[in-house]
Amino acid sequence: MTTSSATPVFTDTWVPDSARAITLVLHGGAQHGTDPLDGRSLSWRRGRALARHVAAAVAADDVGVLLLRYRVRGWNAGHGSVPSPVADARWALDEIARTHDLPVAVLGHSMGARTGVAVADHPSVRGVVALAPWLPPDDPVAPLAGKMLRAAHGRLDRITSARATSAYVARAAEVADAEFTDMGAVGHYLLRRIPLWNAYAAAGVREVLG
Repeated sequence: MTTSSATPVFTDTWVPDSARAITLVLHGGAQHGTDPLDGRSLSWRRGRALARHVAAAVAADDVGVLLLRYRVRGWNAGHGSVPSPVADARWALDEIARTHDLPVAVLGHSMGARTGVAVADHPSVRGVVALAPWLPPDDPVAPLAGKMLRAAHGRLDRITSARATSAYVARAAEVADAEFTDMGAVGHYLLRRIPLWNAYAAAGVREVLG
């Protein structure tokens, strides 16, 4: 069993020696929460399943995949020194730059997508693929300037808002190459039409990385 960590950690890696680019997978979470994450986290497990499918799909393209696990489960904005996924994702991108020095596509689900957008201004990041993202109307689009955003949302999502995602993409299109995809009558947790979600994720990664 995976144990909790006081630091963010790459829990799963699929990076061939021939890798020409990296996909950083960011899992979901909650608005608030300081409980440490371990292998029992359902959000991390969903991220792991997604990462495995994408790693298999893009292996022939020489794209490596890394799955990050945050220190704690919550977004925790405005809570001072409480760990946040944004800080953890920036750590991950710095580590990728240090060890691989390759272009990066960020693939995020829910809170992970919001995190990916927040760190899109990192020089290694080429763009973000966002699945059922959590994108409140006051979140800035500036980190995406000059980058790419591919966002997909189902109309039956009751956890995050497809309408909010569409509105965010419209704003982001003023500074980035941004597109919204309606995934149809599906909900938030990527549990219905799984092959379609996986195909969208892999295609988005390929498009971001050119």
